[in-house]
Formats: sequence, structure tokens, C-alpha cells
Amino acid sequence: MDPISILRLLGLAASIALVLLGWTWARQRHAAPRARLTALTALTLFLTFDLIVFGSFTRLTDSGLGCPDWPGCYGHASPVGALADIHAAQTAQPSGPVTFHKAWIEMIHRYLAMTVGALIIVLTVAGWRWRRQLPQSPAWPAATLAWVIVQGLFGMYTVTLKLTPAVVTAHLLGGMLLLALLVVQHQTLAGVRLHWPARAVAALAGVLALLVVQIALGAWVSSNYAVLACSGFPTCNGQWWPVMDFGRGFTLWRDLGRDGSGDFLPFDALVAIHQVHRLFALAAGAALLALAAGLRRSAPRAALAVLALTLAQIATGLSNVVLGWPLAAALLHVAGAAALVAVLTALLTRALRGASAPQRAAVWAAS
Repeated sequence: MDPISILRLLGLAASIALVLLGWTWARQRHAAPRARLTALTALTLFLTFDLIVFGSFTRLTDSGLGCPDWPGCYGHASPVGALADIHAAQTAQPSGPVTFHKAWIEMIHRYLAMTVGALIIVLTVAGWRWRRQLPQSPAWPAATLAWVIVQGLFGMYTVTLKLTPAVVTAHLLGGMLLLALLVVQHQTLAGVRLHWPARAVAALAGVLALLVVQIALGAWVSSNYAVLACSGFPTCNGQWWPVMDFGRGFTLWRDLGRDGSGDFLPFDALVAIHQVHRLFALAAGAALLALAAGLRRSAPRAALAVLALTLAQIATGLSNVVLGWPLAAALLHVAGAAALVAVLTALLTRALRGASAPQRAAVWAAS
């Protein structure tokens, strides 16, 4: 991109961020710095959740290459300036990855990502400016800013490496980590604490770890378009244990639709990818349901949230298989996973803040 187009792109993201920042600051104009930063962190957290879901919408509508360069669209700040290039690509390949609506979907995703990045810059500056008045180290927003830059690189390589599954999967996991970092900061600023035994906190950390593994497996399914490799439930293609090629299915670094040697990825590899995610869901789902049962007395609202989200994940996961991967169910499945990450991270943050130093050491030793 030429410098002028880059400035236009950055200016657009900065303008959106300034509007949101001004709105938040106006609502909190009489509040203390801590309350202002808490509100801004909540807004950034909400937009990051939206970014994760919209990123999935971008992938599920095959819009990831709607603008095949980065960070603009054919060197322009928006698809408006790239109309001639988009028209030529769409004319040459009407059902290809580049169309007018796919280009807009991809660029809206990038605009939202840059807006989140701009707000995180503000959070970092404010965190250092008001560090003596805040209960958290300014290293937290600084680490979040560093990670959002890494996420930007993942976004770039998602496009330039033509949707390489490992990069797409890492991009989704990175989005979940960004969400978790913002949750930690919001809960710390809010000052909420829970006083739980070390064993209970360690169990919560273990369930969160299982959830992350399951999300990684789900991202691998999605990035390899293996959702429909197994039809029917509870069997897969009419078999309890179908033929599966784990070796080629879980070769991490390879092109989309290819195995490690460059040959076409066999169907049995896609079945293996799908089935591993399905089987691990039994362990992750059981752990989440057990956690909800364990929380019903000490944190009934959290227990209800975990239970509702887990049941929703089961329902949307089954809908993807039984109903042939409808867009709404797929998006709700991703949103549910992000919501579970947020809820469990919030609970873990509160519990660790309410624990003594020896208890925290016992938690990490147990987990």
C-alpha cells in the first residue's frame, strides 16, 4: 500500500476508536480514573468478543481472501477504491474468493480489529499514566498491546499464506487469549474477589485448560473445513469407529487441503480431525458440567452461566453436524466458546485475587 492509503486506513480506525472513547469518557466524566478505565476495558472486551465472532463469520462465508492483500484491499483503504480490481477478479472467477460482498466482510473485520488495537493502545497509555491509582500492574495492558500486535501478524499471514490451517487456528486461539487478557484486567479493576479453597481453584484452572484444548481442536476442524466429514450422530458416517488417518490429519504445517507432502488431503484425514474434536468434547463437556454442579452453592449465578453455555455448546455442535453446518449454529458455537473462556477466566481471576500467596502457590502446584 502507498503511504496515503495507509494513513487513510489508520485514520478510519482511529476515528472509530475516538468516537467510542469519547462516548465512554462522557459517560464517566465525573468518575475516578479507575472507574473510567474499568468502563473502557469493558467496552474493549465487548468489541473483542464481537471481533472473534465476526472473524468466524468472515471464515465461514469464505471471505478470508476477499481482499487478497494486507492490510488494505488491492492497495486501497476500502473496497470502494478497489472496485476495478474486485470487478476483474469476480468476472474471471464469479464463485471465487474475491467478490464485492466478501471484500466488504473482510475489510469490516480488519476495521474492527484495528479499532480494538487503537483502544488497547489507549488502555496501555492510561494504565501507565494512572498506575499509582490502579490495583493492577501496567504490565498487563502492555502485554495485551504486545499480543494484539502478534494477532495483527497472524491476520496478515492468514491472508498472505492463503488460509494455512495452522495460521488460521493460531489466529483464533490468539483471539481467545486476547479476550482472556482483557477479562483479567477488567476483573482486577472491578476489584471482585472470591475466597475458595486451593483445590477448587486448581480444578477451575484444569477445566479452563481442557476448554482451551477443545477450542483448539474445534479451530482445527473449522480451518480444515472438516465439520461435515462425519455425518450423523452419535455414529460417524454410520460407524462407531470409522477409518481415520490421524497422521496426515494432524500434520500441523501444510497448505489448506493438502497433506505434508503436498498431495491432496484424503477424506479419512478429515474424518480423523472431526472425530477427535467430537470425542474430546465428551471430556470437556463432562468437566464443565461437573464444574457447574460444584459451583451451584458458592456461586449460583456463575454455575447457571456455565451450565447454560455448556448446554448451548452441545446443542449448536450437534446442529452443525445434523443440520449440515448452518451459519447461525456455527457462529453461536464460536460465540459460546468465547463466552465460556470469558466466564471461566473471570472466575479464576476473582479466585486468585482472593487467595493468599501460599494458596496461589498451591493452586499452580495442583494444576
